Amino acid sequence: MGREMPGDTARLSFRHADEGDASFMLRLLNEPSWRRFITDHSVDSEEAARAYLQERILPGYRSGLGFCLLESSQDGSPLGICGLIKRDYLEHIDLGFALLEQYWGQGYAAEAARATIDYAFGELALDELWAVTVPANANSIRLLERLGFQYLHNTRDPKDEAVAVYALSRNAAG
Repeated sequence: MGREMPGDTARLSFRHADEGDASFMLRLLNEPSWRRFITDHSVDSEEAARAYLQERILPGYRSGLGFCLLESSQDGSPLGICGLIKRDYLEHIDLGFALLEQYWGQGYAAEAARATIDYAFGELALDELWAVTVPANANSIRLLERLGFQYLHNTRDPKDEAVAVYALSRNAAG
């Protein structure tokens, strides 16, 4: 049987999150960039963060999907999350990532995304992978384009917010 999550990279360790990560998730979910570019989940306590983990993160692991916690290989500190999710309103599984703002611009998101793409096309044998972002998130768009994703179209998410849909095929990922 194959791996159940992306393999570790030179600087990052991937692991399934658990309820003990509530403090970190509280911090991540309240980053200004998360609230601006992803959504405001109104998670304002560790108890609410634990509920978020139970409802939104942990269930994905049963199907080989879900967001893994990213930790520094050097000191084990949590940096962000990266993983795969099947959203009801999208045709294909989608790549998602978010890092604490203090770790932006250091290549961690690209490193985590590449490992997750390898997992998607290798272990899960997907033919195509999608990613969504709000059109105003220029940093994510640039990263997706560097990773080889191509813009497909705009759509509306379940909250009726505009999102840009990007796609990467296994053949293009090469």
